[in-house]
This record gives sequence, C-alpha cells and structure tokens, in this order.
Amino acid sequence: MKSRIAAVAAAVTFLAVVTASPAAADPVPGSPNQFYASCAVDLLGVPVGCLETDEVHATHICQYVLTTFGLGLDCIQR
Repeated sequence: MKSRIAAVAAAVTFLAVVTASPAAADPVPGSPNQFYASCAVDLLGVPVGCLETDEVHATHICQYVLTTFGLGLDCIQR
C-alpha cells in the first residue's frame, strides 16, 4: 500500500512539473541544472507554486531534485 501511494505521489509530482514547465525558461549562467523561476511563498517562507520563467520575471533560482516521493524542486530566493 505504501509503495502504491509513493508511486502515485511521484507520478502526480512529475506530471505537475512537466505540465507547468514552459520550454523557454532561462538557464542560470554557469549552472546547467539550475533555472529561473517565479514562485509564490507560503507563510513559512517556503516557495510553492513555482513556474519556470525568464531572468527578468524570476523570484527564485531552482533545480529539479530526486526525492523519495519523485521529482521535486529545490529553490532559493534571488
């Protein structure tokens, strides 16, 4: 049961990332794995709802990371 829940969570996370990622995001110079993103921030200051964007409109610098639940985002504020 736990493995089914983890598999479903990984699939949902992957689909959310793929569908929310435009093809024209600006990469961060010198960091091929990082990209600029525009993120909303929750009450604890954690970035949520991030979308890839160009450098001018970016609020965060993000990269995709592999977690136990699937593909996730690791973001820092610009």
